[in-house]
Amino acid sequence: MTTFKTHIALTVSDLDRSVAFYQHLFEAQPVKYKADYAKFDIENPALNLTLNTGDTPLQRGNLSHLGIQVDSTETVIAAIARLKTAGLTPLEELNTDCCYALQDKLWVSDPDGNRWEIFVVHIADTAPEFNLDSAAKSKNDATERSCCAPTC
Repeated sequence: MTTFKTHIALTVSDLDRSVAFYQHLFEAQPVKYKADYAKFDIENPALNLTLNTGDTPLQRGNLSHLGIQVDSTETVIAAIARLKTAGLTPLEELNTDCCYALQDKLWVSDPDGNRWEIFVVHIADTAPEFNLDSAAKSKNDATERSCCAPTC
């Protein structure tokens, strides 16, 4: 049986304040915490919530994208075929290093431009630094980039 988990990515103006808020809201610690990115992997409700920093006022506080985390590459490939059959043109990103994780995914936009991804994570942390202990260090070493954007 295929397992699904909702993914929500929010663009935030203050990552540390947002992490603190969601720690209280979900009574959980982030599983990944970088200079420009944090990830909460909540079991109940089944939610993959990511927080991404934004540089412009139009980015901050807005929805970055939506997604569905699945359990296999086969499920991603089946979704690509299904969407193409429906006349949509998903952007395929197989074996991509995105948001500090090796993933297979597709991107497709709804009629209003809301971006959706369907993805599977193969390796949870592909960055040389690791999660919470390195948040301060990676914050100092961060370079400008867009996490969790098509071709990220």
